[in-house]
Amino acid sequence: MAAPGPRRQAREAALQVLFAADVRQALTPEQVSASYDDVLEQFSLPTRARERGRELAVGVATHLKEIDERIGATSSRWKVYRLATVDRNVLRVAIYELLYEPDTPSEVIIDEALEVARRFAGEQSRQFVNGILDVIARGRAEPPAAHDAEEPS
Repeated sequence: MAAPGPRRQAREAALQVLFAADVRQALTPEQVSASYDDVLEQFSLPTRARERGRELAVGVATHLKEIDERIGATSSRWKVYRLATVDRNVLRVAIYELLYEPDTPSEVIIDEALEVARRFAGEQSRQFVNGILDVIARGRAEPPAAHDAEEPS
């Protein structure tokens, strides 16, 4: 099996950092950025993957409330905090990309998330992640609410 490319490596790095930060309940952008440096000292990643992974992890932390609201609204039977930590963070990375990176096709984001879920969580998680992301991708045309926009002066 071929080694994953830099974009998948970045997604996997972001997942691992977010997982660690989530377990420690340290999901602010500043805490995630600091965790990113600590966690990735243990991994050898190309510069491009390292930078992209940081963008993803910090992006998720920056938009965590909106992302978790989407997860909660889509998985009506499961509270976000009750999801397996790996599933929750695979979803967060993919949903961040779906909502805030419109240039990446939904199919690519979902396929990558499913591969990451398969690697880190297993087939049942992959099916759950697929179901949630499919629903969110269908509503992708709706722009996310701009909670942090400044008012005009």
